[in-house]
Order: sequence, then C-alpha cells, then structure tokens
Amino acid sequence: MGELDGKVALVTGGARGQGAAEAAFFVREGARVVITDVLDEAGERTAGELGCEYLHLDVSSEQEWESVVAAVIARHGRLDVLMNNAGIFRPAQLLNTSTEQWNQTVAINQTGVFLGMRIAGKAMIAAGNGGSIINTSSIAGLEGGFGAAAYVATKWAVTGMTKTVAKEFGKHGIRVNSIHPGAIVTDMIESMVSGKEDKIASRQPIKRLGRPEDIAEMALFLASERSSYCTGQAFTVDGGVHG
Repeated sequence: MGELDGKVALVTGGARGQGAAEAAFFVREGARVVITDVLDEAGERTAGELGCEYLHLDVSSEQEWESVVAAVIARHGRLDVLMNNAGIFRPAQLLNTSTEQWNQTVAINQTGVFLGMRIAGKAMIAAGNGGSIINTSSIAGLEGGFGAAAYVATKWAVTGMTKTVAKEFGKHGIRVNSIHPGAIVTDMIESMVSGKEDKIASRQPIKRLGRPEDIAEMALFLASERSSYCTGQAFTVDGGVHG
C-alpha cells in the first residue's frame, strides 16, 4: 500500500521541475494527482508520463483557482493535499526592480499561495476529511538575499502566511507547512548556476547541489500521515547551509 492511497492531491506548477517530481512521488504512493500550470504543452506531457490529470491554472487568478478546485471536487469528491509549488524568480537589485516586475512576482508567488490556501482550504473544510497544505517558500524566506528584493519579499510572506493559516486551520484537521529549498537545480535557476556547480557546492556541508527529488521527498513526508503532528513549520532542504 502507498502512503497516499485514497488521497487526492493538487500540485501547482507541476509541468516540470520540483512540481513534476512532487507529482511523481504522490502518484507512486497511490494518490490521485492533478497537476496545474500555465505551460499547457509541457503540463499535458508530464501528466501523460505520470498517469495523472492536467488542468490549466494561472495561480494569480481567483476565477481560475475557483474553477480548478471545483473541477477536482466534481471529479474526485474530495481534496486532501494542496502542493503550492508554482513560482517565478526574476532577480534584480531594488533600484532596478520595476513596478511591473514587483507586481508579477507578488501576484504569482504570494497572491497565488494566498488564493490556493483560501479556496482549497474551504473545500477541505467542507469535506470534513482534514488535509495537508504544503507551501513552497525558499531559504530566501528565512533571510535576506542580495539582488532579489521582490522574490525575497514574497517568500517571507509565504513563511508568515503558512504559520498564520496553520493556527486557523488546525481545528479543521488541516496541517499547513512550508518547504524552504536551497540551491535546487531546475529550469528556473539552471542558467544562474551553470558552470558554478562545484563552487556553490563547496560552500555546503553536503557537497552537491539539490535535485527536485530532494524536495519531493520532503513534500511526500508532509503530505503523508508521517507528519501528522507537524504544522506551522518551516522545513529547510538546503544541503546544510542553514544548519
């Protein structure tokens, strides 16, 4: 038996990278998984490879969130796990950060998580089965990060929202936790670390960069009953940088 047998999981930003790895782990452990993204071709391909469902979702859109969650409930009758993975990274120092860049980063990384927790949370509460909400923050949600004011601001917001909503949803049996990845090699940061892998890894207690599967392992733990006494917590997965 799998750790998530009978569970229904929704993974945002699931077309590739960490989201695809998380979805793969959830499928492997018996969950019925729906991945979402704005990259429709890649999303459909990943869903086909994993044997799960794909739905288009711009996480900054309240209407699209409502439609997706309603579709999941209509098809499966429940929603047990929300993996708020979707996010963007557009680095720039503060003086070079445009208002457009700031607003887009907040809309996806911060408002997207807010909408997901609120809308999926309502569905979980109505179903009465409890659940697990897992928000992808970052080590940038625990400290300052040079040259990424907008990104850091949103990831701190995710950290704070997670802790707050955990207190509000606990009485409904819904756990809310955040994952804080370090240097994980995905499409989002590959160009930034290319050629610098050894140098970056040499500064860490664990002498390698992270893989999407490293985050998926933590996501599976938080989605499963193994973490039944964990809520409102920030779980860092960064090779020991913040040990």
